[in-house]
Amino acid sequence: MNKAQLVEAIADKVGGRQQAADAVDAVLDAIVRAVVGGDRVSVTGFGSFEKVDRPARYARNPQTGERVRVKKTSVPRFRAGQGFKDLVSGSKKLPRGGEVAVKKAPKGSLTGGAAATVKKAAAKKAAAKKVTAKKVTAKKVTAKKTTAAAKKVTAKKTTAKKTTAAAKKTAAKKTTAKKATAKKAPAKKATAKKAPAKKSTARKTTAKKATAR
Repeated sequence: MNKAQLVEAIADKVGGRQQAADAVDAVLDAIVRAVVGGDRVSVTGFGSFEKVDRPARYARNPQTGERVRVKKTSVPRFRAGQGFKDLVSGSKKLPRGGEVAVKKAPKGSLTGGAAATVKKAAAKKAAAKKVTAKKVTAKKVTAKKTTAAAKKVTAKKTTAKKTTAAAKKTAAKKTTAKKATAKKAPAKKATAKKAPAKKSTARKTTAKKATAR
């Protein structure tokens, strides 16, 4: 029996061929994903699927007899349940109609299992991606803020340098002006002192003229 025949066999029980195909695909996908992730899928009365690690070993090529080294690998393994074994061995008979007498899962156990594990793994991956995206965005924003702050500091330093240079130029101009003023001031004082000398000479001349008369 292949997959198509399996779908046809259960089509009448699940309401149609498309529904049966979707159900088979969903079950197989859940089993494969769980086993690949290292989980053990166990169906009571039917069997269990699990991942088995095989260490590196030496084997022989059946055609040439040459010894070949086989690398470490992992393989899937199915172990039939006791109920399945009993039916295959003939110790128990298959019912003529209806479903095989496989033990039902206890109440509440269907909320977990392989499908839940797959959903949890997908949710964890999505959460990890969101956290990573947030960290990257935060780093970009921080880098932009740091760059802007550095530009502002540089601009402030440049403005401060310009202001200092302008202040130095102004101070130099003031100093030059003070020196020039200080040099000119003694000349004026000397002129002011010489003026009284001329007046006294004029007085002496006037006195002499009066005596002569």
